[in-house]
Amino acid sequence: MREDKGIFYRIDWVVVGLYLALVFIGWLNIYAAVYNDTHNHIADLSQKYGKQMIFILAAILLALGILIIDPKFFSQFAWFIYGFFLFMLVVVIFSGRIVAGSKGWFAIGGFGIQPAEFAKMATVLALAKYLGTLDVSLARLRSIVVAGTIIMVPAIIVLLQHDTGSAIVFFALVIVLYRAGLTGFVPLAFIVLPILGVLALVVPKLILVAVLLIGAGAFYLYSNRKLRTIFLIIAIFLGSVGFVFSVDFSVNRILEPHQRNRIHVLLGQVIDLKGAGYNVNQSLIAIGSGRIFGKGFLQGTQTKYNFVPEQSTDFIFCTVGEEWGFVGSSVLVLIYLSLFTRLIFLAERQRSRFSRFYGYGVASILFFHFAINIGMTLGLVPVIGIPLPFVSYGGSSMWAFTIMLFIFIRQDSYRYELV
Repeated sequence: MREDKGIFYRIDWVVVGLYLALVFIGWLNIYAAVYNDTHNHIADLSQKYGKQMIFILAAILLALGILIIDPKFFSQFAWFIYGFFLFMLVVVIFSGRIVAGSKGWFAIGGFGIQPAEFAKMATVLALAKYLGTLDVSLARLRSIVVAGTIIMVPAIIVLLQHDTGSAIVFFALVIVLYRAGLTGFVPLAFIVLPILGVLALVVPKLILVAVLLIGAGAFYLYSNRKLRTIFLIIAIFLGSVGFVFSVDFSVNRILEPHQRNRIHVLLGQVIDLKGAGYNVNQSLIAIGSGRIFGKGFLQGTQTKYNFVPEQSTDFIFCTVGEEWGFVGSSVLVLIYLSLFTRLIFLAERQRSRFSRFYGYGVASILFFHFAINIGMTLGLVPVIGIPLPFVSYGGSSMWAFTIMLFIFIRQDSYRYELV
């Protein structure tokens, strides 16, 4: 038997330290992004940095509260939490307010709460709960369909709110399915389909179909030529062709006009430095102007004169790049990579299947936000409007990410007791 020590002796302080470092860096750069000489007090609640300080203090209280809850609570009530936030996602469509084109916010006084951020945490809980109950790895078709449905349902509801960015984030959980034993073409499809989708926008459809046909023929020649294999090759070919011809419909009918324009700009089909491409162009200017060591705290001209829109939220990395340069940006990236690596390490040492899959879910969601957000600021992916975890301004994202992370910290602290 292990000696029963207090919770503060059992939690992983490496993860907590990395979390606090990101939170502090975030607040510091929010202060720089919206700094005003006439409102320079750090606790000025009329400014974003003052509000963010309140969000951070509330997040720390939430974290402390989670650390004293029985760790079995999260597994036992996973389905209830999932159902509650699905309900909230539906309710907000009818009674929420519109922010940046998305009807996904509840107005509470002068603040807004976005249920979609909390739904990510709830979905990770539900997925981990389901995968933890399977006696074998994720191999049966029924199990794959159920796991996929758990992910798809909130994603579709969020898509109905016209929040494409948040909807896409849910698909990061395919990493959890892969860890649970999903094999074959499914994980590969999540890599191939985006590439095929981009090609469908820039390459004539008939050429793509011809390439797919050649590929199908090559697979046939090198296969065992059994009837089942032939049917599988034909099904993949027809599915790929159908996907190619559905891309235009998806881009033109599902995405919002501003999102569609950003994709065209990213692919070089449209040059619009004053419109759809303005944010990314100004972002690159800001980051590039920081050079190696940056211009110094509160010395960023692109930041100070508001050349980059949404610089305290979606484009907060621009402030880091301009004022702290390549060195500061690299330090931030290394902190994130250290956090992801540590989370995977902790997930792998869990005795409980629920805790292990939950840890992978947390790492997947955070990594996706990190990769896409920084990719947006560097012009590598379309601008879809998702925050940089623990760094971007916002109460909903700060609280949701904190709850998600500290639930796993709590699970890890009792890993020897949870099976």
